[in-house]
Amino acid sequence: MKSISATVSKTLVPGSVLACADNSGAKTLMIINKIGKAGRHGRLAASGIGDIVMASVKSGNPQYIKKKVRVVIIRQKQPIRRKNGMRIRFEDNAGILITETNLPVGTEVKGAMAREVIERYIKLAGIASRVV
Repeated sequence: MKSISATVSKTLVPGSVLACADNSGAKTLMIINKIGKAGRHGRLAASGIGDIVMASVKSGNPQYIKKKVRVVIIRQKQPIRRKNGMRIRFEDNAGILITETNLPVGTEVKGAMAREVIERYIKLAGIASRVV
């Protein structure tokens, strides 16, 4: 997996609520766990922009409700620091649904997407409406 060029503050823990920013049919997601987590024993696996998490769909299309899905985080409220010193933050926490092979489920993204996500997952650039 390619590294991200920014310093990402990992603030989204299991139980955090995300908005679903694609047109797959899901509306609200709740993080269950981080994929590929590593850390101290007993500590919650925090995640941030560009991380893949397992989430449960809380509202939206009935075919997704109460199902576990893979989600990549594309926006977070906590600021991230880029290499040029600029800090960027978004007004909500959001993610988009992906398949097992990291391809998007939806066909378009509502709102902006962080550039760091595009660096790591090139295929998601095709459905992005705006990249910040």
